[in-house]
Amino acid sequence: MPWRSVSAMDQRLEFVRLAGAGGVSVAELCRRFGISRDTGHRLLRRFEAEGASGLELRSRRPHTSPRQVSSCMERRVLALRDRHPAWGGRKIARRLADLGVTGIPSASTITEILRRHDRLDPAVCMDHKPFCRFEHPVPNALWQMDFKGHFALDHGRCHALTVLDDHCRYALCLQACANEQDLTVRQQLTRIFRTYGLPERILADNGSPWGSAGSEQRVYTALGVWLLQVGVDLWHGRPRHPQTQGKDERFHRTLDCEVLQHRRFADLRACQTAFDEWRVIYNEERPHQALDMAVPASRYRASARCFPERLEAPVYDTGMHVRRVGPDGTTRFGSGKVKLSQAFAGHAVGFRPTTEDSVWTVFFSRFAIAQVNLRDRKA
Repeated sequence: MPWRSVSAMDQRLEFVRLAGAGGVSVAELCRRFGISRDTGHRLLRRFEAEGASGLELRSRRPHTSPRQVSSCMERRVLALRDRHPAWGGRKIARRLADLGVTGIPSASTITEILRRHDRLDPAVCMDHKPFCRFEHPVPNALWQMDFKGHFALDHGRCHALTVLDDHCRYALCLQACANEQDLTVRQQLTRIFRTYGLPERILADNGSPWGSAGSEQRVYTALGVWLLQVGVDLWHGRPRHPQTQGKDERFHRTLDCEVLQHRRFADLRACQTAFDEWRVIYNEERPHQALDMAVPASRYRASARCFPERLEAPVYDTGMHVRRVGPDGTTRFGSGKVKLSQAFAGHAVGFRPTTEDSVWTVFFSRFAIAQVNLRDRKA
């Protein structure tokens, strides 16, 4: 004979029957059925008042929910989400706090509100993955600079130039440019240098107009030499490794998501208007997860190094051998020529010996730009 499955309702009825039959105290029956005395007496009271129906399983949901999110708060959450469709629960919670709102639900509750009101794309939610972060310890130690992939306007194309502080992700520049030429970049850098001061170095991609790391020796462009003149070292990311400039790449994705998707701009002026409006939101309103939900503006400080309005010729130590670079990018040192870059044509460079025999470091101002081994040099 198969065993009979005993339901909870069957056990309650059995408990009541045995209690009514007497012979065993209610306390002992409670012990045998594995329930507390309070539960046992409550079952007996319910049976007496309602009969067998009083023993049915009842919802444990409270009659009132004092911590339930109010409809007013839900509307505020949804309104902020509709203004910033790419923001999640943590950003919205932090922004409401920054606005002085009280009684803010937890970030997970806000996420549940967004989910309940169909504001979340499940596919996008599944795509978020943790990653290892690195940042410089202070502002202006390193800026990341790049052009975002160009896109069409009703009239022409936009090449978005972006410059981001590595320490706090502060967007120093978001400029709608007509091209990616040296003069365009130089004009924009001059503008932000005058406003924010000079960084120690800038990290850029490889290629025009930045130059490149090169397989054996760095390739300098006129823009790179100009940066050295004003006192900023130019670094390059590893070829075919965009993650080297991960913060700027991530900034481009955010720009796409929050500004460019599903929008069309008439011209560069209209595009720049949208850029200027969003840059304020990004820097001063939008909580950043990598900053513990602070905004970039809360951590950024302008550089104390001022932009030199007049470029001075580099000065070299008395122990260095100074040579001028010719139009072809070479200079004579010792008994032969040293190939540098045409970008240095007309400029003076300095040679300093290293601890290795016949190996010299070439400087432009205070920056080491090359290393040459005189034994390998062709005369």
